[in-house]
Amino acid sequence: MAVSRARRSCLAVPGSSPKMLGKAQGLPADQIFLDIEDSVAPLAKAEARSNIVSALNEGDWTGKTRVVRVNDWTTQWTYADVIAVVEGAGSNLDCIMLPKVQTADQVVALDLLLTQLEKSNGLEVGRIGIEAQIENALGLINVDAIATASPRIETIIFGPADFMASINMKSLVVGEQPPSYDVGDAYHYILMRILMAARAHDLQAIDGPYLQIKDVDGFRRVAGRSAALGFDGKWVLHPGQIDAANEVYSPTPEDYDHAELILDAYDYYTSEAGGKRGAVMLGDEMIDEASRKMALVVAAKGRAAGLARTSKFEPPTE
Repeated sequence: MAVSRARRSCLAVPGSSPKMLGKAQGLPADQIFLDIEDSVAPLAKAEARSNIVSALNEGDWTGKTRVVRVNDWTTQWTYADVIAVVEGAGSNLDCIMLPKVQTADQVVALDLLLTQLEKSNGLEVGRIGIEAQIENALGLINVDAIATASPRIETIIFGPADFMASINMKSLVVGEQPPSYDVGDAYHYILMRILMAARAHDLQAIDGPYLQIKDVDGFRRVAGRSAALGFDGKWVLHPGQIDAANEVYSPTPEDYDHAELILDAYDYYTSEAGGKRGAVMLGDEMIDEASRKMALVVAAKGRAAGLARTSKFEPPTE
């Protein structure tokens, strides 16, 4: 993917809580998104902006992707959110998350505002990315156009609660997904649609939150569903969900190690020294170009997760 920030666990932190903003800095989440939207009351939004600017400038976010979720364009707060955060802490910000995206024009509008702010504040133009959150039927219908609306787009995110409300889904309680995953799952089409749009345009796909924050087993089950499809990570609403997300969206050490072996072996066997062969045996497994492509995905995720190799490919001596 064009941008490969680690996003296995994306922790939501209310911008209205200095205590939570401070605590989040020491948690092992890959991404922290500081929220000015749903978790912040209307009367607290101005204060939340100030809290977030201070936290970004004064906090230690080493190793974390730093994101701010602003309010959506249908509200009166969006432009002020973006201006306050970028002017106040643009050099310490990685992305702006735009919720409830319905059309490509909404992304274009954010891109234009960011460009103006970067230019006027001496920031590198285009450095601040955009995360687009799909939360209703119109957004899903337009997801391909949204994915290509700006070169700043890094992720497409599924927002389940608002999405369920937008299509009048009443068969499931928010956070209570079916225990098994098959084509009958109510979310299968939605997740696959978002994933296809993301992958077609070299973007990351992020699953939305699991609201039963004390049910870690349930979180693992639901996360396992989108991870099996190929999603890159999931929102976490509580520190207790972070370790589960990091585990579910990482390859096992064994799978990572095997992927690296495949890459090394394929590189050797396709070389002059290896006989310029495109299909060979690695132990009991045949590997070829398709194997290399699959191994690249697993290896990239393992590297992002900080996994270490435990074996090394040794070319045959014969």
